[in-house]
Amino acid sequence: MNEINLLWHQLTDSETIIRSGLMVITLIVFAENGLFFAFFLPGDYLLFLTGVFGGTGVLKEPLSTLILSIFLAAVIGSLVGYLVGRFFGKSLINRPDGWFYKKKHLESTREFFDKYGFMALVISRFLPIVRTFTPILAGITHLSWYKFILLNIVGGGLWVGILVTGGYYLGQNFPSIINYVQYIILFFLAITTFTVIKGYLKLKQ
Repeated sequence: MNEINLLWHQLTDSETIIRSGLMVITLIVFAENGLFFAFFLPGDYLLFLTGVFGGTGVLKEPLSTLILSIFLAAVIGSLVGYLVGRFFGKSLINRPDGWFYKKKHLESTREFFDKYGFMALVISRFLPIVRTFTPILAGITHLSWYKFILLNIVGGGLWVGILVTGGYYLGQNFPSIINYVQYIILFFLAITTFTVIKGYLKLKQ
């Protein structure tokens, strides 16, 4: 049990992930952006804190390398999610609920997709859980390759560019912010919680 708790902490603690290096960061971003069993992994605040740690010099890679690496991880991750939905969508829909899969996440994402149409692929980048399931649903509904790739690139570019760049310049100009990492995480978690509760209540109506 202690080993499981330790593994969970390492997978969900952004500071631990970031200090492990850019390779680990990109793997987490890849998984969280399209693998249905990885929806719980950190997303928004991982990107923002990666920028902060880059701006303060804890991460040695230049901003361009951080952005390009994370952007590719996000885009490829969503592409994998799309392929899973396109070729294994029926089995996923019929899959019973488990620890790492809840059908309600797919249903709430379907409502979001119906509301915003193709632009859901761009908007969902900034919404936890929905971000993971939107490319899968795009594959299930057989959204055209051209439209998916285009919106995947646009959404990934905006998401990574805004959060990583914002964090980087904040860390560069206010290096003492690294001492308040826990408050940044709490801020993003509050937004995440509000988003999840709001989506759940809409689904119950």
